[in-house]
Amino acid sequence: MKISKVEFIGSATSLDACPKPVCAEVAFAGRSNVGKSSLINRMVHRKALAKVSSTPGKTRTINFFRVNDAFYLVDLPGYGYARRSKEERSQWPVFIENYLRRRRTLVCVVLLIDASIPPVRSDEEMNAWLHHYGVPVVRAFTKADKARQGDLARRRQSLDPSGAEPCVFVSARTGRGIDELWKVLYTKINASDVPSLPPEE
Repeated sequence: MKISKVEFIGSATSLDACPKPVCAEVAFAGRSNVGKSSLINRMVHRKALAKVSSTPGKTRTINFFRVNDAFYLVDLPGYGYARRSKEERSQWPVFIENYLRRRRTLVCVVLLIDASIPPVRSDEEMNAWLHHYGVPVVRAFTKADKARQGDLARRRQSLDPSGAEPCVFVSARTGRGIDELWKVLYTKINASDVPSLPPEE
């Protein structure tokens, strides 16, 4: 995948504060510290486009990155991390769910799951929630370089028994699966009725 241009567009904590929905968007969701930011950086060949932290739950906003002047990659706040105030935690599902359910230019959600451990309850709940609301999903199992082949097969089976939905095993460290993930996402973008290029200003 040739990346000629990537730029940070902005952050939002509500649907109204998001950039205008002018082109296709692919959102990345996953547990805190699953490696969303690291994967996005690897995909666009940048070292620090998306901020990476060793502290779980660092990303608190919806962050938009415009790629090749054609579409957005969207980094969502991580779920399943409790070291926030009760009031702040209660607000996360509201603006995230509003984005996932109402954003008309959202093409699909890349659901990131840590391949080095079995899916946890929050992964299963997010997987079920996306299915319930009919949000198109691509599962990306991160840290695949740290898991055995047999474990990878079991990880996929646990969340998609039919094996019918897109699933990619990736590693931000080694680059495994990055090209395959891009192919899946481009198929999703091209098959949608959302324009892949924004209109002229």
